[in-house]
Amino acid sequence: MVSSSHEAMHRIFQEDPGVFARTFRTLGLPFPEPVAVSLMPTDLTEIQPLERRVDTLLRIDAAGGDSYLLAVEAQGKKDRGKPGSWAYYVAHLYAKYRLPPLLLVTCQDRSTAEWAAETVVIGPTAWPTLSLRPLVLGPHNVPVFTDVDAAARDIPLATLSAITHGKDPNAGAILKALAAALQTVDEDTAMIFAELTELGLGSAPASQIWRDLMSVDLSFFRSETSQRLRSEGRAEGRAEDILRILSKRGIAVSEQVRERVVSCSDLDVLGEWLDRSLTAEVAEDLFVATKA
Repeated sequence: MVSSSHEAMHRIFQEDPGVFARTFRTLGLPFPEPVAVSLMPTDLTEIQPLERRVDTLLRIDAAGGDSYLLAVEAQGKKDRGKPGSWAYYVAHLYAKYRLPPLLLVTCQDRSTAEWAAETVVIGPTAWPTLSLRPLVLGPHNVPVFTDVDAAARDIPLATLSAITHGKDPNAGAILKALAAALQTVDEDTAMIFAELTELGLGSAPASQIWRDLMSVDLSFFRSETSQRLRSEGRAEGRAEDILRILSKRGIAVSEQVRERVVSCSDLDVLGEWLDRSLTAEVAEDLFVATKA
């Protein structure tokens, strides 16, 4: 049975494929900058009744015209049978798409990461036929985010960091930084990565820390502060609409009128001004109620 932690570790790459390039840029690995990323079918089943699925499969089109496949596998523990499956994935993908495949394995503990990173040689000792060399992300190389501003600049990578370091003694500081960073993005994005973090932490002790943080921090989206900020955003948009309508109608707007419009935060008043902007002969007519 696939665990929730397993799901989260590779779903981050589906939510934001660009996290792949940013991670390796941070690690100094020489992969070209992607110019396009496409989600590919994950079903690698052949005619035989044996189902094989890679967790996430992406096609990376890089600058300069080079393309390759990125197969992402989340690995929660050592599994002697996995290298054989990974070798099958890589060979099958190359035969099917004729593109060089890259196997990326994500892990949450150092020992599993070190095991997964081992080169697997398949074939007789005298003449090895196939060499499998996964690229592994784990606590040993994924950067730690404890600074809120740094986490806010790259929420997906900060989420991957929080999950990867979920068993770290410093997990609380990492999770606090991510929780604060989620308050800087829209609610839908915050909810997606908050859920991925909870799933990714699984039953690790840090999962309770995360639930406690979310019971407080995500209430931000329902708080008076949040409602005020959203109202301000709608007011700014309505003010822009008023000034745009006047401009399109060829009506001159003085600096005093502009300042009064953009500084208004009352949506009802702005609504009245918006209606008047459609018929006003001069900009100052916005502020004069129509006589019955």
